[in-house]
Amino acid sequence: MAGNFYLVRCGDCENEQVVFGKASTEVACAVCGTTLARPTGGNAEIEHEIVETVESRAPTQ
Repeated sequence: MAGNFYLVRCGDCENEQVVFGKASTEVACAVCGTTLARPTGGNAEIEHEIVETVESRAPTQ
């Protein structure tokens, strides 16, 4: 599966959690419940600060 995993910091409570860049469902903060990412049909729209790319996966051939 191609895609990236990002460490995202919640702007409300400062919690950091890993989010898949092509998330197909809405991703909520595990601490306060704020929406961190929304699906768009392709890459997810990440609504808070991306701290770093945790893992990058290239498509296999």
